[in-house]
Order: sequence, then C-alpha cells, then structure tokens
Amino acid sequence: MDIRPEPNGATSLARQIKLSGRAYPLFEVAGLVMQKPDRYEVTLKTVRGKDGLVIQPLFECSLDESVWLSESDAVKHVLKKHFDTFYQIDKQPCDPPKGVWTLVAQCGITGEVLGPPNFHGYQEKLRKIHQERFYRMPFEAYKAKVRFVKDEAVVKQWLESQSSKIEYTTLNVPEPKKLSSLDEVESHFKEIHRSAVIRSVNSWTVKSGENRPSLPNPLLTLIRLSVDKEKRFPLRTATSLSGQFANAGLHFFKRDKVVVHVSVARPTYLDLEASPVKEGIKQIVDFIQAHPKCTRRQLTEALVPTAPTTPVPAVATGEPASAPAAAEPTTAESTPPASAPAAVPAHSIFAGDLHWLIHQGHVIEFANGVLECAKKPVQKPEPVPKQPKAPLPAGSEGVPKGFRRSIGLLPLPAPQPMLVGD
Repeated sequence: MDIRPEPNGATSLARQIKLSGRAYPLFEVAGLVMQKPDRYEVTLKTVRGKDGLVIQPLFECSLDESVWLSESDAVKHVLKKHFDTFYQIDKQPCDPPKGVWTLVAQCGITGEVLGPPNFHGYQEKLRKIHQERFYRMPFEAYKAKVRFVKDEAVVKQWLESQSSKIEYTTLNVPEPKKLSSLDEVESHFKEIHRSAVIRSVNSWTVKSGENRPSLPNPLLTLIRLSVDKEKRFPLRTATSLSGQFANAGLHFFKRDKVVVHVSVARPTYLDLEASPVKEGIKQIVDFIQAHPKCTRRQLTEALVPTAPTTPVPAVATGEPASAPAAAEPTTAESTPPASAPAAVPAHSIFAGDLHWLIHQGHVIEFANGVLECAKKPVQKPEPVPKQPKAPLPAGSEGVPKGFRRSIGLLPLPAPQPMLVGD
C-alpha cells in the first residue's frame, strides 16, 4: 500500500514556498499533509509471491468503484446494494403450509421468526442467516441463541409469511426469466453480469476529496493502521513530496546537518571581500551576521529609514505668510523645468536587495521568521600523497613476501634484544 500527497495539493504547496521565499522543514510539511484526508491518496496493490503469482487479488465493482478482496464478496456487495438494477421482486400468493403448528423458532438477536424446527428448509434458513449476518460468531454459538416460542401471535405471523412466495424477474436481459430463490439469482448474476460489473485490478486508489466507497473491514483496518503510522513518522509522504518539489524547481539542504529543509535556493556563501556588491546588500549581510536569530521586521527597522514627514504650511503654525512675488511676463526662459523622475523609495530598494539575497541562497529565511546567512564552506584538507613503494629486488616478482625473506630476496628483520630472565 502506498500513501502519497494529492498532486494538486503538492503543486499548491510548492507555489506557496516559492512565493514566501522561506525554508520549511520537509517532515513538518509532510506532517501537515497527513492531517486531513483530502490532502493525500491511498493506493492498494495486489500481493504477489516470489514466483510472480498473485497471492492476494483485488476486485473492483464498476457500479460504485468499490474494491474487494475476493470475487464472491464483490458479488454479494452488488446483490445487496444494486439488486434493483438487475432483478425485480414479485410477491405471489400461495397456500400456507398444511398441518397444526404450535411451536416456532425465533432468532434471539433480531427476533426474526425462523419457523418450526420440523419444517422443511428450517436448517437451511438457519445457516443462511448465520452466514449473511453473524458470520463472525461460531454457528453453534448462534444456534444456542435461538429460542422456541408457543405464542399464537408469533405462529400466525409465520403462517402469514408463508402464504405468499417471492419470485425474482431478471432485468436488462433480452429474455426475462423468473427465478424462485436467491441462490438462483446469484447463479444467474455470475453467469450473465459478473464479467461486465466485476473485474480484477492490480491497484486501486482512494482519491482525496471524494466520498470513499464501501470497503471490507480488513481493508479499512489496513488503511487506518497505515495512516496512523504515517502520521507518527511521515517518511513515505516526505519522500513523495521531495520528488514533486524537485520537479517544481525547489531545492533541499540540511540545517546543521540534521533537519532537511526545502526552499527556493540552496545555501550559497557570499564572500563580501571577494565579491563586489553594493552597499545596501553589504549592510543586510553585516546586520544578520552581527545579530543572530534576527527577523525581517528587526532588519527592516534597523536599516530602512522612516519616511520623511510632510512640512506643515506656515499658515497652520501662525507664522505670517510671505507676500507673493511680482508678476513677471511668461517667456521661454521663465518656463519652469519639467519635474524630475520620482526617486525609488528606500524600502523598495531594501526589499529588492533582500529578495535577491534570499533567492540566490546567500540569506535563508526560515519558517519561524529567523534570518541566517549561508555559512562559509569548510575547506577540506588536501590529501597526503602516497609514498612510492621501494622497487622489488630482481627476480622476486610473483614470489610471496614471506617466501622472499626465507630465500634471501628480502632482508630479515633486525633481532630484538633479549632481557635477563627470558
């Protein structure tokens, strides 16, 4: 069974990460995906043995796109949920059973009247009810719950149920037929409709955002346990998200070599001494390095000057207004010059510089708002060159090392001094 994020939801997450420019822990994003069923999909697959043969098949009902572990369970589901699509129930009057009936059996759980124990078909009906409704209970345990009553009203109820018989008329076939029992109905369905309604599949996906169809209890239990396990540690979801995020152009890195983050750019160290940058970018980098764990707000308040206040007119302050200058004739020389282009606001320049630093990977803004500069990579020590081996004496090629000493091709090791008492 596979659990993966819903494709459209993963695309939306990638777009939000790009727009925000922040770096998010990958496993926290995967945990958010697993919080709601409409954010992920569950795919069931057939189980195969080492020889490639199917051990546990899957069968899909095309009428409601439900999946079942056996073909017989799928047939029972169709005859229970979609019976009216294939058959019509007709009730025909008939003579009640002859004889004097004073004792009838009644189900101790549902209260359904089963009939006299000496009536033909009693045992068959008892087993059929057990298989359809109480198959989890041992047959002998269910049989022990059957009670026998002599109430005339209950006996009359059973006689009235036997005063009519039920026939089943086939539908959606060229020649309608009359069937007298549910066993005949099941046999007819398997022969005529099974191949068109039920098919074997290799995989089946519960799509997010849709009403899940009926599923057998074993599959519901399997899905619930797998989802609970994935919520505790969303490894498969994080793996699937990483592939979808990579296709969307996002990058991954480990913070302190521990936690995997996803962001718009991989951290890249900016060497201010070797790379010529403008003064605004240098101020941002210097401030972040001098103030660990600072936020965008703190950086903005420190580097972006406040907007200048509008000067107050003299009349409003009570000062006398100066007299207007004498009118002069309008000439080409006296025409006021055209207004200069408006200067770019300082906060816009600051925002552009910070945006460039983040999208180049020189500055990382984490999900909690903390800003951090990309660290300088550690220089790896240069490998020590290997000393060349001394050439072997002539004629010793291919001779084992120990044998070379024994035949005198190599010098013997120097003798060790012996201590007194050895």
